[in-house]
Amino acid sequence: IRSGYIQWETAMQGGFFQRIDARIKVLFLLFYVVIVSLKKDLMQEALIGGLVFILVVLSRVDLVRFYKRVLLPGFFFGFLVVLPASFNVITGGEIILPLFHLSKEYHIWVYRIPAEIGITGEGAEAVMMLTSRVVNSLSLSFLVLYTTPFPDIIKALKVLRVPDGFLMIITLSYKYIFIFAKTIEDMHLAKKSRLIRQVNSSDARGWIVGRIAFVFKKTQMRFEEIYKAMYSKGFSEDIKIYKHETLNAKDFVVGALLFLIGILILSM
Repeated sequence: IRSGYIQWETAMQGGFFQRIDARIKVLFLLFYVVIVSLKKDLMQEALIGGLVFILVVLSRVDLVRFYKRVLLPGFFFGFLVVLPASFNVITGGEIILPLFHLSKEYHIWVYRIPAEIGITGEGAEAVMMLTSRVVNSLSLSFLVLYTTPFPDIIKALKVLRVPDGFLMIITLSYKYIFIFAKTIEDMHLAKKSRLIRQVNSSDARGWIVGRIAFVFKKTQMRFEEIYKAMYSKGFSEDIKIYKHETLNAKDFVVGALLFLIGILILSM
């Protein structure tokens, strides 16, 4: 959690995307995520991936760390989840990779299981398409997160009329996830320091269940205390922004260029 979500160091570097106003970057993220969701061609998805790669290089973000954060979730939640759709049992079409043969064809209720089961060309293309969408969406999101301080993202969302309640949930969740992650780490180290032998599986599961209940209760208590503290200081459930820099010529030029590239990809 600490290495994945604390992006202050990369956000403060003097790279290309770090010098762009947060409002432009948030609009860029929303616009390109919509494009990724609408396009149904692998070449266009590849173009978006190439654009993100160029922006990552220009922003001086560590490529290995960045794509490790992108490709691992993309593989599990993009590729593995939709992999069954590549089989002819789900997606019909010409089999390009036969896997195994059954003695005969089976019919179970409204489902048909063919005698030859394998991967179809249409199914493989669908899996690649969905995987590329997930990877591109993650790449766009992490690019903005890695190059923008978190307070600037909240200020940009406020300017774009995102409801204050939603911004408050994001802010408190982001800040206090680190507190409770540290609490869990401290509990684990305290338990480990008192052990002289290995704990069996049954005791370990019991300890984990107890810690889950403890963290849940502690979370409720902490947020209740935070709310009372904020309320006593005059919190009115409105987020106010007292200072926001004006957009300069570079922001307009970069924003217009990214918008033009997106329109070109969308029209292909």
